Amino acid sequence: MTTQLPVTVHTFVQRLSPTSRGARLARHLALHQLHAWGIPHGSTASDTAAAIVAELAANAVTHGRVPGRDFELRLSLVTGSVRIEVTDTRTGPLPPAPGAVEQPEPLDENGRGLVIVEALADRWEVVERVPPPGKTVRVEIDLPRWLALVRGLGRASDSASGSAQVGAGGWPVCADTAPAPPKPTAAAAGS
Repeated sequence: MTTQLPVTVHTFVQRLSPTSRGARLARHLALHQLHAWGIPHGSTASDTAAAIVAELAANAVTHGRVPGRDFELRLSLVTGSVRIEVTDTRTGPLPPAPGAVEQPEPLDENGRGLVIVEALADRWEVVERVPPPGKTVRVEIDLPRWLALVRGLGRASDSASGSAQVGAGGWPVCADTAPAPPKPTAAAAGS
């Protein structure tokens, strides 16, 4: 009999004000949550997620802002990857789809956000917000060590320490985990 792995293991959702402070806070919260799930701060996956969240949150604030409405950051630890979703409530044409993002001219002052997302993401898409109005940009970053996290970081850490350390939410903590990023505060988000 084959053991079936869960589709979604953990989810984090936060609504944020559509301001530059809200965009910075989204990045800080994402780093903190990934670390709590056992994805070390400063790792490739953590740094990639931070860059993607920063770009998508900046886009939501710059292009998706609707007065009086927040944008939403959703992180999900799904089978084999981290899923990042940023949702705003602005109606109108959707951003370009994967593969259709145009390269900006060298001297252009903007237009690089989705180029960066496309370069860093393993998969991404733009979908209509449910319920309407608005849109969601959904990105996935593969986690090569995902199964090791789920299985208590494999046999090596179990035998080295006698047992795997358990972190927030019951997730095993990586043996090579860097110190946790500072907990986000309103003062840090303003800098």
